[in-house]
Amino acid sequence: MMTSLVLTVIGPDKPGLVEMLAKTITAHNGNWLESGMSRLAGKFAGILVAQVPEADADTLINALTALQGQGLKVMAERATDQTDSVATENVILELVGHDKPGIVRDISRALASRNINVERLNTELVSGSMSAELLFKARAELHVPADTDLDDLQEALEAIASDLMVDITLN
Repeated sequence: MMTSLVLTVIGPDKPGLVEMLAKTITAHNGNWLESGMSRLAGKFAGILVAQVPEADADTLINALTALQGQGLKVMAERATDQTDSVATENVILELVGHDKPGIVRDISRALASRNINVERLNTELVSGSMSAELLFKARAELHVPADTDLDDLQEALEAIASDLMVDITLN
């Protein structure tokens, strides 16, 4: 029987960290399935899913935890198989606007109040093309309950967008 592990990793950014992780996973009969990793504020940070035979799971978790001695902090959680009991529709939310505190808070509050799950969220600050001002860009993959009125959601997001001076689109 195979076990899936969800791993979060963080450490000072330097060459070889991904190799160190991959080598450790492979050495314990594990398989690297999917991941997202980035350099953020001088740190290497990521999340990944690895699959390992149940008999090797605890040994792999211990080996990953031991990587902290080499500067990489790894937290491992056994994945649980959760299937959605509610029918959902996949929707992409894209946002761009002048950076200011509270954008993610306000948008996520509107989504959570409608029982919308954020499946994936990517954000970045980029330099504006017409000015040196920073623009906040976000792209979110959402699981929206099938009975959600998308026009109502669009209106609620547009009201927030107006207050925050950002542009939001739903696809």
